[in-house]
Amino acid sequence: MSTNDGPLYLGFDLSTQQLKAIVIASSLKVLYEAKVDFDADLAKYGIKKGVFINEAEREVYAPVAMWLEAVDLVLQRLREKGTPFERIKGVSGAGQQHGSVYWSRTGEELLGALKPEETLVGQLKDAFAHPYSPNWQDASTQNECDSFDAALGGQEELASVTGSKAHHRFTGPQIMRFHKKRPEVYRATSRITLVSSFLASIFLGRIAPFDISDVCGMNLWDIKAGTWSEPLLELAAGEDGLDSLKQKLGSVREDGGGSMGPISKYFVQRYGFHEDCGIAPFTGDNPSTILALPLRPLDAIVSLGTSTTFLMSTPRYVPDPAYHFFNHPTTPGLYMFMLCYKNGGLARERIRDALPKPDPPTSDTWSTFNSRTLSTPPLGQHSSSDPAKLGLYFPLPEIVPNVRAGTWRYTCSSDGSDLQETATAWDAAADARAIVESQILSLRLRSQKLVNPPSASLPPQPRRIYLVGGGSLNPAIARVVGDVLGGAEGVWRLDVGGNACALGGAYKAVWAMERRPDETFEELIGARWRESEAVGKVDQGYREEVWGRYGDVLGAFEEMEKRVLAGEERNKK
Repeated sequence: MSTNDGPLYLGFDLSTQQLKAIVIASSLKVLYEAKVDFDADLAKYGIKKGVFINEAEREVYAPVAMWLEAVDLVLQRLREKGTPFERIKGVSGAGQQHGSVYWSRTGEELLGALKPEETLVGQLKDAFAHPYSPNWQDASTQNECDSFDAALGGQEELASVTGSKAHHRFTGPQIMRFHKKRPEVYRATSRITLVSSFLASIFLGRIAPFDISDVCGMNLWDIKAGTWSEPLLELAAGEDGLDSLKQKLGSVREDGGGSMGPISKYFVQRYGFHEDCGIAPFTGDNPSTILALPLRPLDAIVSLGTSTTFLMSTPRYVPDPAYHFFNHPTTPGLYMFMLCYKNGGLARERIRDALPKPDPPTSDTWSTFNSRTLSTPPLGQHSSSDPAKLGLYFPLPEIVPNVRAGTWRYTCSSDGSDLQETATAWDAAADARAIVESQILSLRLRSQKLVNPPSASLPPQPRRIYLVGGGSLNPAIARVVGDVLGGAEGVWRLDVGGNACALGGAYKAVWAMERRPDETFEELIGARWRESEAVGKVDQGYREEVWGRYGDVLGAFEEMEKRVLAGEERNKK
């Protein structure tokens, strides 16, 4: 079947600053794309980088009306490009994780009675009890996070149940604060959705259930039991009680595929969608990212942008307060392991800018950084008797470990013993390699319990490592990733044109609508995915000798983090 007459699938990505839409064929070929940039296209809302910021209370939030206007606008732009909406068989997508939307008592009724000649934003102005959605950057919930961490007996217990310790951005603490700050608005709220289920609801014409993966970003879902954690619901709901919040949250759909129902008549009549177009579950942006390629268990994605994110699919549920676990968005029995760091590209740029400028000048701003990184031996050791150099470089306060901004440099012996803090700075060339080693050693430290030997002849490590984001273009970083993390099948660069979340949503729609009974996402998408068009090998990965050297100092790296943590004021007792 050609792409000129076969079924099409639509994927969305509602991120902080943009709404992206991408249309693909059953073959996974991309045919149409459109986006709405909130600052450029919807500046009338007065937002900056997609959000409002209340510095006094550390609140970050976005207007829901802006998102509604963006939906109509992005579909108009697809129509202007000639998109044949009548051929779209399924729709899915991604929403920025953790954000919550508060629907009024008339919200679902208004959603089901939309008139095609009028806009979404004009008809749904009374559909929300609260006009704003807390954004993932919100940091106003420290008191609530303390309560969540204590509720089940400590951070370890909370992580064991919900997959994560309490975090400012997670929806449970956000609801708890919302209830305390705006109790009357909470009581006027009929339903609470995540950003992903909000967007799914718009297309479904009724409130959509939560997705099995995105619900794990709330600190409210008991992952092992597969149900809401009633003690945590009681905590968030306060005096209004468990049942009030359970009713507002509704159900969780365990199947990440299939159709939740046909598309709303509004979109059929206004844009020409076929009335049988199905709405598949929408998921969070991070779960959707791992769907942008048929990621196998023990394959890993390292996102090297302004921040650093590590994503891996694993059959093992080994929760810890230092990282996140989610149910896999499509495959029962698998989990999604995630690490998030604030300090990524910014920290590397600080070291780059401290290096001497190239002579003669070059347009490649990373040339000196790369040459110094590659010419410096692992751990800065020119011989085995030299001390190994370890450092932490945090221009911003870090999440993992939870420490203030600062730089710390240590040395140790080749076997990891004799860890000592260094009083003076190193040569800038040593910092260039050490900062990349530091970031990747942290990934190795925290993922080591989750990887298995990819073959009988190899030690535990990821099978493949895929690099995405701006740093994925850097050959020096790719080499250090292979040196430190390994990668039995090498280190690869994934290039999906900056559309990973939307593409993951479109792939999810294909699988949801076309799967055979018991056919997994990996099986269906893997058979159609054209690897040569999206990935390229950038490093051989595992090198036994150097990988072992980094393993020898991993314990020293962990001890260095503990010493720095012990120096935090909150930990001095």
